Amino acid sequence: MDDEEYGDYEFGDFDHSEPSGSQEEEEDHDQDQFKDDEAIQKECLEAFASKDYIMEPGVFKNLKRYFQAGGMPEQVVVLLSENYTAVAQTVNLFAEWLIFTGVPPTEVQQIVEKHLKALIIKHFDPKKADSIFVEEGGTPAWLESMIQHRTWRALFYQLAEAYPDCLMLNFTIKLISDAGFQGEIGNVSTACHEIEVFSKVMQTSISKLMEGGEDAMIKHLPEFSKMVCHGQHTFLYAQVLMHLLTKTDAKHDGGFSIIRRLCQEVQSAGRERGDGVTQISLAITQAAAYPRACQALVSMISRKALNPADITVLFKMFSTEDPPSAELVRIPQLLDLFLQTLFKPGTTINPDHRHKYTYLLAYAVCVHETWKKGKRTSITKDEVKPTQQAIEKVHFICADKKIGSELIAELQSIFQGVRYPIVGIGVLYWVEKTVTEPSYFQRMTDHTPLHLLLLDEVVNCHPLIHTNVLQLLIKLFEDPYPQLDVMLQMELKKTILDRMVHLLSRNFVVAVVQYIATCVKKQDTDISLIRHFVTEVLDMIAPPYTSEFVHLFLPILENSDITGILRSEDGKDPVSTFIVHCKTNFIMMS
Repeated sequence: MDDEEYGDYEFGDFDHSEPSGSQEEEEDHDQDQFKDDEAIQKECLEAFASKDYIMEPGVFKNLKRYFQAGGMPEQVVVLLSENYTAVAQTVNLFAEWLIFTGVPPTEVQQIVEKHLKALIIKHFDPKKADSIFVEEGGTPAWLESMIQHRTWRALFYQLAEAYPDCLMLNFTIKLISDAGFQGEIGNVSTACHEIEVFSKVMQTSISKLMEGGEDAMIKHLPEFSKMVCHGQHTFLYAQVLMHLLTKTDAKHDGGFSIIRRLCQEVQSAGRERGDGVTQISLAITQAAAYPRACQALVSMISRKALNPADITVLFKMFSTEDPPSAELVRIPQLLDLFLQTLFKPGTTINPDHRHKYTYLLAYAVCVHETWKKGKRTSITKDEVKPTQQAIEKVHFICADKKIGSELIAELQSIFQGVRYPIVGIGVLYWVEKTVTEPSYFQRMTDHTPLHLLLLDEVVNCHPLIHTNVLQLLIKLFEDPYPQLDVMLQMELKKTILDRMVHLLSRNFVVAVVQYIATCVKKQDTDISLIRHFVTEVLDMIAPPYTSEFVHLFLPILENSDITGILRSEDGKDPVSTFIVHCKTNFIMMS
C-alpha cells in the first residue's frame, strides 16, 4: 500500500539494516563473554523459533551472535521459514484487496488501526514495555515515528490512564509534550507526574481557555479541573501559578477576571477530591496576615455551615476603614454557604445577625480593589449598600415559603432584586429547591407555575448563568413525576420546554438544541413533546442561520415521525420552508 495513505508507515515495515559499531553491540558482546557457544546457540535458536521472528528488528543481531558462536545456517533457515506466518504482509494484502473492491483507503486505514489498537490494549504488558528501553539502550526510532500520528498518540493517552506507573508510557507522554502536542494531553493523569509536562500542558490549557471564551470554558474546563485536582501537589502548584498571573500581565490584557474564574472553578472542583483545598486557597492569599479571619473561614467551610460567631468576626474586620482583601470572602465554598443560608426556602436567621450575613455577601460580590506591588491603592464600596438591600428583600420572600398567588404581590420586589447578579443566582437556587420538592407540582393549579416564570427573568438579566438554568430545566424535564396524572405530566413538560425555548431566544441556542437532539437520538422522549418544541422554535426563528444550528436542527425536522403531521402538500408550511432553505443555502449533511 502507498506510504502516503498510511501516514508514512506500512504494516510490518521495520528497519532491518544492521547496526555497526553501536554501544548496544559492545554490551551484547561483553555479556556473551560469560556464556559458552552452546548456550548462545540455544538462546538464539529459541528466538528464531518464535512466530514471525524474521520480522523482528533484532533478528540480524542474533544471527550475528549465532554464527559467531559456530551455529549451522541450515537450522536457522528452517526455523525462520517454518515460523514465518506473514501476519503484517497478510494485513497489507487484505487492505489492498479492500481498496481494490472500492473501499476508500482512509476507511481501510481506520479499520486496521482500530483493530490494532484493540489488540495492543488487550495484550499490553507494562513490564515488557519498560524492558524496551533496556534492550534498545535509548529511545526507539519507531516510537518517535508513532507519536507523530494522532491515532497512536491517542492510544498512548489511553494506555497511560490505565497504567500510570509504566515508565515507558510516562516517557512517551513526555516525548509527546516535547514534540509540541501538549494541548492534547490535558486529561491524562500521567502528565501530573512530570513537572515539565504538567507545566506545558497547563500553559497550553490556560491559553486555550482564555482565548476561546465561554464555549471553551464549557468544553475544556472539566478536563482542566481534573488535571489540576489530580493531587494536592498539582492543585497547589496550579493555584500558585494562577495567583501569580493575576498579579502580573494578566491584569493589563484583560485576563485577570478569566484567571480568577479559573482559580475559583478549580477550587469548586477540588472540594470533591477531599480536604486541604480551603487551606491551600487561603495560604496563597493574604490570609496569613489575618489569622482570626482565616480561623473563622476554615471553621465554617469545614463544618459546611455558617454560624453567627464566625460571621461576627468577619463582619467586624470587613466593616472597618482598612478591611482585609476581599479575596478572603470570595472562596466558592463560602459563597455557596451564603446562598444556602439566605435563599433556601424556610431558612431562619437571627434578626440581630441578619445584616451581617447580607453585608458580607454583598461585600464579597461587588467591592472593587486596586492593588499595586502588593499594596492596595484604592477600594470602591459604592455598590455594597444597594446590593445588601436587594439581598435582604429577596431573602425575606424566600424565607416565607410563599407559593402560587401569594407570590404575585412580591413579584415587583423579586424582579428588582434579580437585576443584581448575586440575587439572580440566589433566586435560581431558591426556585430549584422549591420546585424539586415532590409535592410542589401536585399543589399547583396554574398552567405555568410562577416559580418557573421567574426563571425567564433570571435568563433575561444574566447570560452567564444560562448554563445553570438549562441544567435545572433538564433535571425537571427528565423527572418522571409519578405523582401526577399522565396528561398533567405532558402539560408540565411542555411548560418546561417553553422555558427552554425562551432560553434559546436569549441567544443560548446551541446547548438547548443539542439537548433536544440528544432526546431524539435516545428515543426516550414522547414525540409530541419534541413536536411542540419544533413548532415553538419555528415560530420565532428566521434566516440567516448558522451552520452549527442547521447541523443540529435540520435532522430533527427531517424526521418524519416528528414533523410528518406538520407538513402540508403544497410545501408552504414552516417545516418544509426551513428544510428547503437549508438545502439551498447549506451543503447537504449526512
